[in-house]
Amino acid sequence: MSREFLRTLLTPAVRAAQVQYYGRGSPDLGTTSRPEPLTADEIAFVGERTSFYMATISESGWPYVQHRGGPRGFLAVRAPHELAFADYGGNRQLISAGSLTRNPRVCLFLMDYVNRARLKVLGTAEVLDAREHPELVAAIAPPGGHATPPERVVRITVHAYDWNCPKFITPRFTAEEVEEAMAPLRARIAELEAALRSAMP
Repeated sequence: MSREFLRTLLTPAVRAAQVQYYGRGSPDLGTTSRPEPLTADEIAFVGERTSFYMATISESGWPYVQHRGGPRGFLAVRAPHELAFADYGGNRQLISAGSLTRNPRVCLFLMDYVNRARLKVLGTAEVLDAREHPELVAAIAPPGGHATPPERVVRITVHAYDWNCPKFITPRFTAEEVEEAMAPLRARIAELEAALRSAMP
């Protein structure tokens, strides 16, 4: 477990809940805050993801979770403490973008359903107008990767991270992963069918 992740989230109320249900609570880790850089393992994991979920808090205090998806590497690791992704036009609600101007805190869930792994990232995010940051856009969203140019860039400063237990993660597979697994079977079926045809009088 990440010490900084736990220091940030194991509040007195959380520890009280632990005492209520399990008879004892986690130790108080203090308030000293030292942001933790991503290691090679987290960086590699982030680079393989094709989607993630991002939670924000609205200025009225309500949580909001948004899904983001793209090709592998669309969530770019700019440095051990920095992530960024291009934000494209969608339903034009801009709930996350607006909320981040009032409360920059975010929590990211990155899922690997096949291997039943989950990385949680706490950080602070800023939303940048893509028109004002062409160099950053070029670095994280190469031309041709999307039908339209990005409208914004979301840059996240990593505060802490942690890995979750895989116990209740249901394995799921993309169409690409299923096709890759089926390819040897399809080839073998074709081979057997050809052999059967050649053996027929």
